[in-house]
Amino acid sequence: MSSNKDTFDMSDLGSSLPAAAAALSAEDRAGLVNALKNKLQSLAGQHTDILETLPPLVRKRVEVLREIQGQHDELEEKFFEEKAALEAKYQKLYEPLYTKRYDIVNGVTEVEGVKNEDAPDQEGDKATEEKGVPDFWLTAMKTNEVLSEEITERDEGALKYLKDIKWCRIDKPKGFKLEFFFDPNPYFKNSVLSKIYHMIDEDNEPILEKAIGTEIEWYPGKSLTQKLLKKKPRKGSKNAKPMTKTEDCPSFFNFFSPPQVPDDDDDIDDDTAEELQSQMEQDYDIGHLLDLRCDDLTVKSGRAQVAEGQQGERPPECKQQ
Repeated sequence: MSSNKDTFDMSDLGSSLPAAAAALSAEDRAGLVNALKNKLQSLAGQHTDILETLPPLVRKRVEVLREIQGQHDELEEKFFEEKAALEAKYQKLYEPLYTKRYDIVNGVTEVEGVKNEDAPDQEGDKATEEKGVPDFWLTAMKTNEVLSEEITERDEGALKYLKDIKWCRIDKPKGFKLEFFFDPNPYFKNSVLSKIYHMIDEDNEPILEKAIGTEIEWYPGKSLTQKLLKKKPRKGSKNAKPMTKTEDCPSFFNFFSPPQVPDDDDDIDDDTAEELQSQMEQDYDIGHLLDLRCDDLTVKSGRAQVAEGQQGERPPECKQQ
């Protein structure tokens, strides 16, 4: 019997889980799969001895089962290839919808019937009439439980200038990119803030390798990720001026400064590594959420705008941001 046949093939554990596991979230299911793989890997050394103890007829049946598993793996590989091609095809089909949404949200075009039905009667009303759907993306993000936890009250002023979020797939290296487009604002110079996620495949499961964010060019005194602390000088001190220092603070805009993995793993202890992994998982969760499939965020935003009595049509539904 060849050495290839004497090794475990664990690539299909995810699809072989019992039906009860299907109810788990993707993250929990991936964790379960990894736990099973680790357990089986610890038993791999015993595998050859076990096969040798099997009767010849049973051993032959196991060999056939392995061949079936190999055929399954080949089909699964084709499935992922076709899935990627299908996603790319529909991403192009979504683009016209995103353009229409952008134009409506930002007042570039008006929806049919608004000009005639909702035209202001007085000159003063015309001066204060708002175009598009004000604070659309801020409202969209705040209606999501995860994102709302990341947005502070200080952030809201800057996020009012957010006019669009775009998602695109990247192939070299594999991953995806998020782009946040802003109108000119008093907080930072950048017109676009981006976040790139580099992914690697491990047993057909996407694993985050690293994330790269735009360096935000804050205007003086306008940083939302730091706050200025003033401390009174001690009594009797020759320096009468208050001491000042900056301190990092919670902000959605920390999203663009993702945690970084050291080049040398030996530089960090176990506790630091565990904390870093937790931070990276949280960062990816937010990025994946903003990799919108905007049926959740934008539709909820439209409902929130209507509930607040603001002008604007519900944005077009779409599958992917």
